This record gives sequence, C-alpha cells and structure tokens, in this order.
Amino acid sequence: MAYQPLKQMIEAADKAITEEDFDSLMAFYADDATLVIKPGLITTGKEQIHKAFLAIVEYFNHSLVVKQGAMQVIQGGNTALVIMETVLETVDAAGVASSMSRRATYVFREDPAGKWLCVIDNSYGTELLGAM
Repeated sequence: MAYQPLKQMIEAADKAITEEDFDSLMAFYADDATLVIKPGLITTGKEQIHKAFLAIVEYFNHSLVVKQGAMQVIQGGNTALVIMETVLETVDAAGVASSMSRRATYVFREDPAGKWLCVIDNSYGTELLGAM
C-alpha cells in the first residue's frame, strides 16, 4: 500500500488536535478504538477518547502542537501498523516552550467502504514496555 493516504490522514488528525477540534478528530477513529493516554492509562470508544483529549490539552495548557516525522507502514489485509516519530511541542503556564519526540505505534483498520480508521492510538510506542 502507498503510505500517502495514511500519512495525509494522520496529518489531518494532528491538525485537529492542534486546533482542539475534537469533534472532527473523532472521524479518524473506529467506534471501538483505544487510546493510550499515558503508560498504564488507556481508554476505549469515541466518547471516552474525546473526553481524554479535552483533559490532555488542559494538561498541556492548551498549547499542544503535534507533528510527525519519519513513518513506516506495514500492511496485512485490511490492517496497517504505523510506526512513526511523533513530535509534541508545548508551552507551559510560565511561557517556557518544550518539545518531545516519541516513537509512536498506531494500528489502522480499513472499513468495507475503503476508509482507514485508527483502532489503536499509542503515541508512547515501545516506551510502554518500560512502564511494566
């Protein structure tokens, strides 16, 4: 599969997060999607994911900017594993800017209409292994 459709979709989702447009963001998720909020804390379902993003942007002082780096896609049938660099930029309440990079893993499933939907959103990637 060409990476371009998933890359464009992820970029659009990142834009929605940055703009705090979580209603639009939910269109990128499957109804039964799971989001890793932080190591040891996950949530499932669009309603809960929407609530989680509201808390996430509050935590980051409404300054969260999400960007993507290098990407690899491994597809098997109607499922794709996306491994990529995710860059988070924030500004804290004191005005101090910071940036962090994560090796994220995402799982997408293609629905019968040919639309790719995120079913697992894990921006922490293999860092979760250190939390065990």
